[in-house]
Amino acid sequence: MHNYPGRVIGLEVDDAEVVFTALPAGEAGKQARAWLDDGRTVIDIGSDFRLRDPKLYDRWYGFTHPAPELLKEAVYGLTELTRDRVRTARLIANPGCYPTAALLALAPALKAGLVTEDIVVDAKSGVTGAGHALEDAFLFGTIDESVRPYGVPKHRHTPEIAQEAAFLMGKPLKLTFTPHLIPMNRGLIASCYAPLRPGKTGKDVAQAYAKEYAEEPFVRVLDTYPATKATLGSNWCLVHALVDEENARLVAFAALDNLVKGAAGSALQNFNARFGYPETMGLEALPLWP
Repeated sequence: MHNYPGRVIGLEVDDAEVVFTALPAGEAGKQARAWLDDGRTVIDIGSDFRLRDPKLYDRWYGFTHPAPELLKEAVYGLTELTRDRVRTARLIANPGCYPTAALLALAPALKAGLVTEDIVVDAKSGVTGAGHALEDAFLFGTIDESVRPYGVPKHRHTPEIAQEAAFLMGKPLKLTFTPHLIPMNRGLIASCYAPLRPGKTGKDVAQAYAKEYAEEPFVRVLDTYPATKATLGSNWCLVHALVDEENARLVAFAALDNLVKGAAGSALQNFNARFGYPETMGLEALPLWP
């Protein structure tokens, strides 16, 4: 769709009370005001309302935001972390797939003040995370049996991760984000690193993660390394955190299906939270195995 020259994007949504958008960058921003003025709720699976500073769209996306006034109203829809605000929102910005994994991997440590402000996120995604562009880099003969990094340091999810991580920590931070494309259809894993604050221990980390996600229906804290295959087709996010004692460093992992918890599943979870339905409604499917 992104590269279809004859596409037509219009305002007509009939009598829908809720509009889900998954449009090329900049398009939802042009349409959302009219839908909101009609009394509709908008859940944008794209990137148009994720960043709070409109200047960041010029820098990272290459366009001037068409509705900067809406950025102040939009609620960042990582449900596990912003549930209370999602419940009253008119405009929900669904998070990106990489930020979802990175933030769920790091959130307990950031909120508990266990780490310092220097974060590294190394993430790997299946090729469906790259969209449908007809480029040589995504052809079978190019990607099969090969792994490569891309987008460093200008990947568009970088400011999104930095923004939300800083919000959780309560202060600015430094972020290095390196995404990789791997030869599989779907699945994403983020390996995240941050120095521990003096005096913090593995026990502190284990307690923070167990407490943060104890009541979450989709985030499962493991005592071993997560695998992307164990999330396939589900809205699960598998998290594992440990401490590299010798180097006093937190190492946290999160694995998810980039098309479900990293996109459509998260949007449905936000819809459920917004309208008072059980968050698991329509999302009870277990991962496919093998």
